[in-house]
Amino acid sequence: MPADRIIDIFRRVLETDGVHADSDFFETGGDSLLATRVLSAIVRDHGTELTIAEFIESPTPSTLAKRIESVTR
Repeated sequence: MPADRIIDIFRRVLETDGVHADSDFFETGGDSLLATRVLSAIVRDHGTELTIAEFIESPTPSTLAKRIESVTR
Protein backbone atom coordinates (compact mmCIF):
# COMPACT_ATOMS: atom_id res chain seq x y z
CA MET A 1 0.00 0.00 0.00
CA PRO A 2 1.61 3.29 -1.04
CA ALA A 3 2.21 5.96 1.59
CA ASP A 4 -0.08 8.40 -0.26
CA ARG A 5 -3.07 6.13 0.35
CA ILE A 6 -2.20 5.98 4.05
CA ILE A 7 -1.86 9.77 4.08
CA ASP A 8 -5.41 9.97 2.70
CA ILE A 9 -6.66 7.64 5.44
CA PHE A 10 -4.87 9.65 8.16
CA ARG A 11 -6.32 12.90 6.79
CA ARG A 12 -9.83 11.47 6.71
CA VAL A 13 -9.65 9.97 10.21
CA LEU A 14 -7.91 12.99 11.76
CA GLU A 15 -10.06 15.45 9.79
CA THR A 16 -7.05 17.54 8.75
CA ASP A 17 -5.08 18.21 5.60
CA GLY A 18 -1.94 18.68 7.70
CA VAL A 19 -0.66 15.13 7.23
CA HIS A 20 2.44 14.25 5.23
CA ALA A 21 4.54 11.12 4.74
CA ASP A 22 6.49 11.72 7.96
CA SER A 23 3.63 13.00 10.13
CA ASP A 24 3.32 11.06 13.38
CA PHE A 25 -0.30 9.98 13.79
CA PHE A 26 -0.31 10.52 17.54
CA GLU A 27 1.50 13.87 17.42
CA THR A 28 -1.03 15.03 14.81
CA GLY A 29 -3.93 14.47 17.19
CA GLY A 30 -4.60 10.76 16.88
CA ASP A 31 -5.34 8.40 19.73
CA SER A 32 -5.81 4.66 20.10
CA LEU A 33 -9.50 4.80 19.20
CA LEU A 34 -8.79 6.69 15.99
CA ALA A 35 -5.91 4.30 15.28
CA THR A 36 -8.42 1.43 15.15
CA ARG A 37 -10.29 3.34 12.42
CA VAL A 38 -7.06 3.63 10.44
CA LEU A 39 -6.37 -0.08 10.86
CA SER A 40 -9.92 -0.90 9.74
CA ALA A 41 -9.51 1.28 6.65
CA ILE A 42 -6.23 -0.46 5.79
CA VAL A 43 -7.89 -3.86 6.03
CA ARG A 44 -10.82 -2.66 3.93
CA ASP A 45 -8.66 -0.99 1.27
CA HIS A 46 -5.68 -3.33 1.19
CA GLY A 47 -6.66 -6.55 2.95
CA THR A 48 -3.72 -6.38 5.35
CA GLU A 49 -4.38 -6.71 9.06
CA LEU A 50 -2.01 -5.03 11.49
CA THR A 51 -2.09 -4.96 15.27
CA ILE A 52 -2.31 -1.80 17.31
CA ALA A 53 1.23 -2.55 18.54
CA GLU A 54 2.51 -2.59 14.95
CA PHE A 55 0.72 0.70 14.31
CA ILE A 56 2.28 2.28 17.41
CA GLU A 57 5.73 1.14 16.26
CA SER A 58 5.13 2.63 12.78
CA PRO A 59 2.98 5.73 13.34
CA THR A 60 3.80 7.64 10.14
CA PRO A 61 2.40 6.98 6.68
CA SER A 62 5.88 6.20 5.30
CA THR A 63 6.83 3.74 8.07
CA LEU A 64 3.38 2.16 8.04
CA ALA A 65 3.57 1.64 4.27
CA LYS A 66 6.94 -0.10 4.71
CA ARG A 67 5.50 -2.32 7.43
CA ILE A 68 2.56 -3.29 5.22
CA GLU A 69 4.97 -4.12 2.39
CA SER A 70 7.03 -6.35 4.69
CA VAL A 71 3.90 -8.16 5.93
CA THR A 72 2.51 -8.81 2.47
CA ARG A 73 5.73 -10.20 0.96
